[in-house]
Amino acid sequence: MNIIPRDIPPRSVWVLEQAGIHPLLARLYAARGVTGTEELDDALAKLLPPSTMLGLPEAAKLLADAIAQNKRICVVADYDCDGATACAVALRGLKLLGARQVAYIVPDRIVDGYGLTAPIAQRVKESGADVLVTVDNGIASMEGVKHARALGLQVLVTDHHLPAAELPAADVIVNPNQPGCGFASKSIAGVGVMFYVLMALRSELRARGLFDAATQPKLDALLPLVALGTIADVVRLDANNRRLVAQGLKRVRALAMPCGIASLFVASGRSAPAATTFDFGFALGPRINAAGRLSDMTLGIECLLTDEPARADELAKMLDGINRERRVIEGDMRDQAMQIAESLFEEGDDPPPAICVFDPDFHEGVVGIVASRIKDKLHRPTFVFAASAAPGKEHELKGSGRSIPGFHLRDALDLVAKRHPGVLLRFGGHAMAAGCTIHEDGLDAFEQGLIHVAQEWLDAATLTRRMETDGPLAPEYRRVDLVDTLHKEVWGQGFAAPTFSEEVEVLSQRLVGEKHLSLKLKHQGQPVDGIWFGHTEALPAKVTLAFRLDADEWNGVRRVRFLVEGAQIPA
Repeated sequence: MNIIPRDIPPRSVWVLEQAGIHPLLARLYAARGVTGTEELDDALAKLLPPSTMLGLPEAAKLLADAIAQNKRICVVADYDCDGATACAVALRGLKLLGARQVAYIVPDRIVDGYGLTAPIAQRVKESGADVLVTVDNGIASMEGVKHARALGLQVLVTDHHLPAAELPAADVIVNPNQPGCGFASKSIAGVGVMFYVLMALRSELRARGLFDAATQPKLDALLPLVALGTIADVVRLDANNRRLVAQGLKRVRALAMPCGIASLFVASGRSAPAATTFDFGFALGPRINAAGRLSDMTLGIECLLTDEPARADELAKMLDGINRERRVIEGDMRDQAMQIAESLFEEGDDPPPAICVFDPDFHEGVVGIVASRIKDKLHRPTFVFAASAAPGKEHELKGSGRSIPGFHLRDALDLVAKRHPGVLLRFGGHAMAAGCTIHEDGLDAFEQGLIHVAQEWLDAATLTRRMETDGPLAPEYRRVDLVDTLHKEVWGQGFAAPTFSEEVEVLSQRLVGEKHLSLKLKHQGQPVDGIWFGHTEALPAKVTLAFRLDADEWNGVRRVRFLVEGAQIPA
């Protein structure tokens, strides 16, 4: 591993410090490209205007007409946390704005597959709906949209995934990544897109005289859901996404949130008044996602929709139980998948430039997580496949992939599909995460095709794991109050949580729980505790560590400790 300190533009640091930003935060922000305090202003008024998102005025008119005519609206959700929160935002928001007949359908990951399919459109029609609204899906649903329109349904697609060359023939499409859309935040999550649809709808209803600025419904109650979905979907935290997350966090910390989110904090042993983006990404998000992976995402959506605290507690406990089951399945699959991956190359050799793993006993709901674990360990674009459990699809393999910086996974799939026609039955996704379906006979062709693209696109530098850090930590910043300050900030994809690096002395080390390395370190001449989760190999007496700051409590006393993220071992 190469530990690389980020560049810190001194001019930006000076500007931020002069504006009253704490020197440590000024340094961290500057290293992440922030040049002035206006980028740190998280006021709702600073959100990008809805007027710049293509399709929003038409979407607002369609929904306003539907509300005026008391049409039945059915939301077609996705089975991950972004889709679940987007669905909850849609239903809560539409009802706030006067819709009286709103329902939802969420596809089953195994039975239905991803997105708006023709059978899902049929179910929407049979439910009595007049208007079909997709959230966090639909941009790739050509057949599903076509079938829905043929059934007489009006179709509004709201999505954020990258479109193909052809767009679905919906009545209206709202997706900042569609051609011609000038909305600056291309990284907005599906839940964020739906929130913008509601802002545009409220503006349209205001223009129609249903209320004025003083009496209009407040949509800010939806922001905790927007923040949760945005962080859980690991989209890039540009300035606009950071504002959405910051506003959601403020409301959660003030205990102004749907009771389902409050119950999820309790079920995961986290404190809502001290909520962090880490809680959203590693505690609440996985519990919502577990429902879609192993059970029925209806449980997750119902938890986010209910206004009955007792019901919310019951659902949150169920989600926690499913997540525990997911962890057991994932652990077994991860060990098996890692063995298969490591069998692809000789010990001491480099792994191939891309990894494909399949086992007939794998569970398709967990393949994405396992792919992420292999990618993290081997630093290679990785796909993990499972046999489809859908009726009539027994000869198909469902794959989920995770990538490394410098390898756009969806574009790679597109190239494999062009070079090997017929191998990929379906695919879609983003730069760092994507999914696909192939025939079981096509696994070898897919693997060779992906490796070939990786050989062309990746060089030795890209294939060497790099960890960007914020450089040394001045000893005066090794304080519990600064740990709390850092934790309150909005960190995530593209705006990484602070990670420091420097050479330290290892005074002692021992294994705890058989898989974690507990450390006594000397940092800048002073002792400090450290822990490296999931690492068992001993460290040399002097080593350059990459670490995050944390606070550990023992006998009522809180002390700083280092959470080790990586080590650069001297040659």
